[in-house]
Amino acid sequence: MHSFADLVASRRTWLADVLAPWCRQAVVKDLRLAELEWGDIAGKVDPEKTLWYWAWSRFPDLVHAELVGIDETQEVMVTLRNGRSVVGFPDARQSGQGQLVLVGRDPVNPRRSEEHGPFSLDEIVAIARV
Repeated sequence: MHSFADLVASRRTWLADVLAPWCRQAVVKDLRLAELEWGDIAGKVDPEKTLWYWAWSRFPDLVHAELVGIDETQEVMVTLRNGRSVVGFPDARQSGQGQLVLVGRDPVNPRRSEEHGPFSLDEIVAIARV
């Protein structure tokens, strides 16, 4: 018979070794399906702080580990599958369910900002800090 400590350790191992890696490679369609059952899959945890954080963490320059979320303080360059690149600051409040929104400078008037996106997690191939 296993102890409670053994049970807790096995759950943490499963979350770290199975569930988090799955989130880092899953497509948005599957992530949205998982979100519907997240309480049964992951337990009573916030999908934004687990499912979506793990999914976005496939791009380490986008997330902040201590805040467990999208890092809005770092300007990033997002490269899309079609070859287009967009530069801006991630907007965590506007981004959700596998969609990323950036706030960048208006090319015509650099004193103004403009919104870019939303960009689907599935169409993003790279994110790097500028």
